[in-house]
Amino acid sequence: MRLPLFIALRYLKGRKKGLSFGTVISISGIALGVMALIVVISVVSGFHEDLQKKILGTQAHAVVLSYSGRIDDYRGIIDFLSKKSDIQACSPFVMGQVLISSEKRAHGVYLRGIIPDYDKKTTEVFKHIKYKYENYTELPWIMIGKELANILGVLPGDTITVISPMGKIGPLGIIPKVKKFIVTGVFEIGMFEYDMNLVITELRIAQDFFEYGDRVTGIQLKLKDIYRADLISQALTKELGGDFFVKDWMQMNRNLFSALKLEKFAMFLILILIVLVASFNIVSMLMVNVKDKQRDIAILKSMGAKDSLIKLIFLCQGFIIGLIGVLVGLASGLILCEIIRSYDIVKLPADVYYLSKLPVKVKIIDIFLICASALFISLISTIYPACRASKINPVEILRYE
Repeated sequence: MRLPLFIALRYLKGRKKGLSFGTVISISGIALGVMALIVVISVVSGFHEDLQKKILGTQAHAVVLSYSGRIDDYRGIIDFLSKKSDIQACSPFVMGQVLISSEKRAHGVYLRGIIPDYDKKTTEVFKHIKYKYENYTELPWIMIGKELANILGVLPGDTITVISPMGKIGPLGIIPKVKKFIVTGVFEIGMFEYDMNLVITELRIAQDFFEYGDRVTGIQLKLKDIYRADLISQALTKELGGDFFVKDWMQMNRNLFSALKLEKFAMFLILILIVLVASFNIVSMLMVNVKDKQRDIAILKSMGAKDSLIKLIFLCQGFIIGLIGVLVGLASGLILCEIIRSYDIVKLPADVYYLSKLPVKVKIIDIFLICASALFISLISTIYPACRASKINPVEILRYE
């Protein structure tokens, strides 16, 4: 390998000292493609991770539900689940749709009843509370999202009315159930769906309001390994059996995460075209190099060099170009990712994206796939010029020398 590598390195240089112009253009094309791939894929991964954190900050990793809609002996099920090694914490909840109003404004939301001490172990809603009000005694408490608070025009300490469409039947039809609450907290998850459509109160209050008695809608689970949630959910569904089933966070948000995964793959395919275009620079440069080095190739062949040696020279040349381009692109991409992460170069409107700057998440597996793909494309692009070089007839080239 020393001889082909030595000759390949010599062919990369121009007539003057340093790399030839064609070599620099080829390396720059590969480097630009790799850098763009690393930055874009890292930003998409950052959005994916940020969205996942926000969803898991509000939702549990898995939820135990009943086909009947209500769970009777939820305390016994919690005792059973608490003994499982894969489950870190459990929390019962009641969920129902209601209409929440303040003066002349109203909005339909989901009312979730929880036990605060239990819920703090399974979700992170209480970590996102921005405003609190603690001087309340008479009315039951309720927490609402920031977007909902803006729509209703309420602040912590204000009174709101919660109306349930599932009321009692009276002489004039169904009489809605109405209950007043005092706003004790405003949370900001960072996702419009939760900040606008979710309100939280005490489990006992929600049970009385929805006439659940001592029953609950489901049980929230916090798992030790969120990426095994699907396997754990399937196993728990079989163990609980009967009327119960378990849904994990991947199932509950399948459409959203599938769309993000597809978007990431599409961006990879689109940006890999930059590397493909750069590979044509390698092909054209090597073809020109083969044309210029015909006499050298003919001399090598007349001295006994085999076709495989000639092929190896140009394969090494293309591989070196690809390797240098990948390394330069890798370094540039990582530096640019760190700059984006550390400084507010690209500012985003927080009211639209719920982010003030681009999130960046550099994954080793993504870096490996990008670099491997670029090297593979660079190596493939050298095959045709290498074959053309090996087919040169030394007799025709040296006839008039």
